[in-house]
Amino acid sequence: MTSQRKLVALSAALLLGAGIAGAALAQTDHSGHNMSGMAATAGAETPAAKGYIKAMDAMHEAMGSVDYTGDPDIDFARGMIPHHQAAIDMAKVQLEYGKDPEIRKLSEDIIKAQEGEIKQLNEWLAAHPAK
Repeated sequence: MTSQRKLVALSAALLLGAGIAGAALAQTDHSGHNMSGMAATAGAETPAAKGYIKAMDAMHEAMGSVDYTGDPDIDFARGMIPHHQAAIDMAKVQLEYGKDPEIRKLSEDIIKAQEGEIKQLNEWLAAHPAK
């Protein structure tokens, strides 16, 4: 085999390996993303930070327990629900502790939009059961 063919074969093998590794990482269990370790950072002991950490921990736990079907549409919908719920939970924390009117308005908009999207995702899932 010529050196050029060896280089092409090696490149193809590396790309294939990277693709397989990427697919494995994409399905990694999110439960290891516990945000509680952030408590060591400055400001993480505030009630707002504790609320954000709690919301993120709940999201990672829920996303890590998604029962993947292999159907990209169903899996997307199932994964997005806890993601959207975390956005709602974080926005509620911001409304409880935050003061900036622009960010408060954004938090209100996020809650409204994400609740609507969760409803839409649940309705879609009900109409498209996994096979």
